[in-house]
Amino acid sequence: MSPLLRRRRSSDGIAVDGLTARRPHAGLLRRERRALLKARADALGELGGLLVEMYRRGGFRDDLLAERASAIVGIDGRLAEIELLLHSGRRVPRCECGAPVLRGSRFCPNCGRPLGAPEQTADDVSEETVIEPAPRS
Repeated sequence: MSPLLRRRRSSDGIAVDGLTARRPHAGLLRRERRALLKARADALGELGGLLVEMYRRGGFRDDLLAERASAIVGIDGRLAEIELLLHSGRRVPRCECGAPVLRGSRFCPNCGRPLGAPEQTADDVSEETVIEPAPRS
């Protein structure tokens, strides 16, 4: 079997040949995410059209609606996996509620808790604005 076409067991994340699986390239993940977002939007549109058509005819088939909805939930699950893979390498500070905190924030954007003063990198850093004359040439 070609080393490029190794199959991976989903149970333990180890390739069939005994090598560990690599994380996919970020560009491939972003491309897959764009395709999945488009497929999700199309599937939601089809589900809405199906629901309207069922309403128009006066009968709802729960099994058909559940089948279409489960496909959308599957797409959502894969999108969540891709987001985790894309953003797992970052060391983003988080609030106690779990929301990511932007650099320089004094309050959590999700729950509003005060975060304290932003940390300064050096002791000689000042928050005063310094205006200097432009150099003459």
